[in-house]
Order: sequence, then structure tokens, then C-alpha cells
Amino acid sequence: MSRGLDNVDQGILYHLQRDARNTTTEEIAETVGVSASTVRNRISQLEDDGIIRGYHPDIDYEAANLPLSVLFVCTAPATEQAEFVQQILAVQGVVDVREMLVGKRNIYVEVVGTSRQDITRITDTLHDSGVTIESSEIMRERHSQPFDHFHFSEETAEERRES
Repeated sequence: MSRGLDNVDQGILYHLQRDARNTTTEEIAETVGVSASTVRNRISQLEDDGIIRGYHPDIDYEAANLPLSVLFVCTAPATEQAEFVQQILAVQGVVDVREMLVGKRNIYVEVVGTSRQDITRITDTLHDSGVTIESSEIMRERHSQPFDHFHFSEETAEERRES
């Protein structure tokens, strides 16, 4: 069940997306205008509600001696898409799978490997699973950022601090 997010929740989510590991509840509290214990309680509630589903490290695969990162764009029958995704997630080297709301090119698979042989093994496994590989691209760099609509009003945060 979804619930509405207030200004405090939005501020918390914004800060966690920016840097969940190095941002303290005290820093978030100062920004959103509530106490650190309120931030901790809100984070716990957001986790319980399934809004926060996990905390994932941003890994530099090249620095971790996994220099090849490839994005496969695949097509699977829409009625069997979920089953294919589960199969694909079980393949060693697959790090991300995204389901799209289209008929073709409806599964994006990010993989990492140390060699051409790793990528060939993964490619063969994807083919054997029954998906159609529409394209594959070697990724140079991946960039992400927090959802920028989690804006919270500084004035509202200031009003909270004053009360």
C-alpha cells in the first residue's frame, strides 16, 4: 500500500539517495528541521512500508578488476517476462536487470566480467534462456543521481526548528 510522502520524508529520501553511507541522521535532521530520532523513526517506517527497499554500494567495477561492463537490450514475451528476469538474475556476472513496459526491447541486463570469455559465457546463457538479444553495448561509465523532485521546503524545515 502506498502512502503520501510529506516534506520530511522527501528530505530524508533525497539525502539517502545522495549518500546513504556517509550522511548521518543528525545531518539530515538539521536540514529537514526535525530531531535525529525522528529521522531514524521515519527511515524505519519508510523501510517497513517498502519505500526504502535497500542500500546498494556504487561499485567501480574496473577498479575491482572487472573491467568489462556490458548492457544487453533483450526481448522476452511479455507474458513470461517475470520468469525470464528470474532466470537472468541467476546468471553469474549479471548485476542489474530492468523490466520495461514495452513489447520489444523490454529487458535491460547489465553485466560485468573480467574477460571476453566471461562476456561470451553470459551472452550464450542469455541466448539459451530464450530471450532475444536485440543489442549489446560496452559501457564506459554509469552515472546516477538522486530523484530531483524530492525537494523539501527550507522554510518549512526552518519553521519546524523554531517550534
